[in-house]
Amino acid sequence: MREYYGRNGEHINVRCPMGSFPYVIKSGDTLYNLARTYNTTVDAILKVNPGINPNNLQIGQVICIPDESPSKCPMGTFKYTIKSGDTIYKLAREYNTTVKEILKVNPGINPDNLQIGQVICIPDEEPSKCPMGTFKYTIKRGDTIYKLAREYDTTVDAILKVNPGINPDNLRIGQVICIPNEEPEPSCDGIYYVVRPGDTLYSIAHRYGISLAKLMAANPGVDPNNLMVGQLICIPDKDEPVICPGGTVHTVRQRDTLATILLRYNISLMDLMAGNEGIDVYNLKPGQKICILPHEERGCPCPMGTESYTIGVEDIKGDKPVVMVLAEKFDTNVTTIMMINSNLSPGDFILGKHICVPNMN
Repeated sequence: MREYYGRNGEHINVRCPMGSFPYVIKSGDTLYNLARTYNTTVDAILKVNPGINPNNLQIGQVICIPDESPSKCPMGTFKYTIKSGDTIYKLAREYNTTVKEILKVNPGINPDNLQIGQVICIPDEEPSKCPMGTFKYTIKRGDTIYKLAREYDTTVDAILKVNPGINPDNLRIGQVICIPNEEPEPSCDGIYYVVRPGDTLYSIAHRYGISLAKLMAANPGVDPNNLMVGQLICIPDKDEPVICPGGTVHTVRQRDTLATILLRYNISLMDLMAGNEGIDVYNLKPGQKICILPHEERGCPCPMGTESYTIGVEDIKGDKPVVMVLAEKFDTNVTTIMMINSNLSPGDFILGKHICVPNMN
C-alpha cells in the first residue's frame, strides 16, 4: 500500500484499488466537481467507492478517485512520480522546462492539488539534433558524466558544454544527451537512429520495415555483432513509393503526433485513414511516409460516451484554433476531440457547427 498525505500533511492510511488514489473531502466538494477536476466521471468514482452516498459527502471523509496517470507518456517526455513537497513550478525549474509545457502534456491535472504517488509526464530536454562533432547517447543504469568522459575519450567539461541545462548529478535512465566525438557524422539518405539497450540490426530493420542487407549497406563499418548503446546509425528510406493520387506525401517527423498532422493539413481522421489503408495511424514512426488526401466531410453519428454540442460565440477566441479551445473547455485534448469527430477537419469547427464532445455526466 502506498503512503498518501492530505492537503494539511496528515497521513492517510487507506487502501484504494489499483488505478486510484485516496482523497479527503473538503467544503464544497461534489462528485461532479471532483470528476471534472480529476478528468474522470461520476460513475467511475462511484464504482471504486461502493456504498458511499453521493448526496451526503462529509468533510474529512476519505474516498478513492480513479487515477488519470498516463499509461504512456508522449514522445519527448518521461514519467515522473509526485513526491512530498513537489509543485509544478519546482518541477519546471528542476527539469529545465516551463509550467506551461508541463500542463500542456498533462491535460486534466490540477496543479494546485498534486497527490503523492500521482504519475505525470515531464517534457524532456532531449536535444532534437546534436551539434557537429558530437553524437546522441542514451543514459543507462550506472552512467555518470565522469564515466562517459573516460569511456569516450573526452572530458566532463566538454560533455557539459554541449549539453547546457542538464543536471550532471541527476541523470535519468533513457535520457538522451550529446557526447563529443571526433569522428565525422555519417551521411544518410533517410533518418538517423540512436541505438537503445537490446537493439540488434535485425530488430531495427524489422521495426522500420526494411531488409537487413539494406540497413547494413547504409551503415558501412558498423559491426553488427557489437552495437553500442548511443551509437548513431542510418535508417535508409524504403524503396516502395507511396501511392497517393491527388494527395500529398508526408514524411513523419520526430515530434509529429496524430493531432499535429491533422492540424497542419486541416484534414479529418477519416481522411487520414482513407489515404493510408493498412497503416496504423495511431502508431506512426519517424521517417514513415504517409498519404495526405484533401479533406472531404462525411456524416458521422456521435459515438457512445459523447453528446452533441453546438459551437457558440464563446468558443471563438482570436486566432486560437477552435478545436484547441474546445479541448480545454471539456477537460480533454485535441486528439480526443478529433477522434470523436473523425469526419471533421480542424477547419470544420466553426460557429454554429454541431459536433460531439465528451459526456461529462
